[in-house]
Amino acid sequence: MNAKRIFGLMLVLLMLVALGAGCAKKTADSMPAGATKVEISDKDTDWQQPAPAPESRALTDDEIRAQQREQAQRELGNMIFFAFDSSELFPESRDVLTSKAETLKKYPLFNIVIEGHCDERGTSEYNLALGERRAKAASEFLNQLGIGSERMTIVSYGKERPMVDGHNEAAWSKNRRDEFKIQN
Repeated sequence: MNAKRIFGLMLVLLMLVALGAGCAKKTADSMPAGATKVEISDKDTDWQQPAPAPESRALTDDEIRAQQREQAQRELGNMIFFAFDSSELFPESRDVLTSKAETLKKYPLFNIVIEGHCDERGTSEYNLALGERRAKAASEFLNQLGIGSERMTIVSYGKERPMVDGHNEAAWSKNRRDEFKIQN
């Protein structure tokens, strides 16, 4: 009976050794290059190849220019505003124009159009002249900051293109403005 018991214990021990050595684990040495370890279950692992990188291509000159144009327009987008019946630049407007001059220096390939606007009060002829004086005031200030006059075109829309509809000071103050756009 002792022999049977020893034989049974040895058989159980052999089975345990066989189970433990049955599947050898993969080591880092056997992992394919660029692969990552993925857990399939508590006991098994597998190796997964990385997804191929998306094909990248270089941007064309036209695409680069279009991106620069969009960025320049965003930076030039701030309007400046004026007092009633005036083309004098506020100190805040001078700060905005100084920032615009830096943008124009950064993007020397682009020219701008400065659009002068007025509120609805006054005749069309008067407001066209006032809008021109407002656009010219911004242009002259930019010129003093080193932006060549050949890079700027001025246009007046007078009261023809209000930004805000209304017949009160809140609307009028937003319509007395200069807008800046990249020239086509």
